[in-house]
Amino acid sequence: MSTSTIAQANMTIEDRPVTASPMRYARLAGVLYLVITVAAIIAHMYLPSTLIVPDDAALTVANISASQDLFRMGGIGAELVVLLSEVVLTIILYVLLKPVNRTLSLLAAVSRLIMTTIHGINLLNYVFVLLVINGTAFDTAQSNALVSLFLDAHSYGFTLGIAFLVIHVFALGVLIFQSGYFPRVLGILFLLAGFGYAFDTVGLLFIDGYTTTPDLIAMVISVSEIAFPVWLLIKGVNLNKWQQRLQ
Repeated sequence: MSTSTIAQANMTIEDRPVTASPMRYARLAGVLYLVITVAAIIAHMYLPSTLIVPDDAALTVANISASQDLFRMGGIGAELVVLLSEVVLTIILYVLLKPVNRTLSLLAAVSRLIMTTIHGINLLNYVFVLLVINGTAFDTAQSNALVSLFLDAHSYGFTLGIAFLVIHVFALGVLIFQSGYFPRVLGILFLLAGFGYAFDTVGLLFIDGYTTTPDLIAMVISVSEIAFPVWLLIKGVNLNKWQQRLQ
């Protein structure tokens, strides 16, 4: 085999990860976003609306007691799917965006992993709910009060985790906007979503009576969280501009 042939073969091997890996990562990130979305709808919307009755601890305990498998699978199981997917997605986003700015991409990754860690610890509140319901150490009034306490703690713990997601979303917006291999409009959407997440988090943590996200804020957040994974699945990344960033 000639020297030129060997060099050509080596160049082909070296170039292959640069041209193929970003697209594979983009597709996988899009799939993980969709998995997280579906599992989060089950854990954060369907389950609470089905079993948890605001300001009625007795009925909530009765609902959970009668549907413990749903509480386990829809609450704990679906949330575990979210958390495990979050870890993988975070690493993939870091790899996709580190050519733009390694430090900012690291900040985005660390803040999202902190959120995931908080939500993982927070999931213990759901485990405590089941332990109280199935235990015999408390009377009915005590059980109702403890279940209500753990559910409230879970709600606050989730919001605390989202506070760190605010950092991630702002960093992600800047990275996407500056990347050149993703449309700038996606970065703008994430920056708007960052303000929405920040407003919602402050309201839920510090403002009495703030219990529901305003429709406009929810719409902005939803558009950004849907548009980016759809783009990743359909278009992926602009490989030419990706390679330019690597140089």
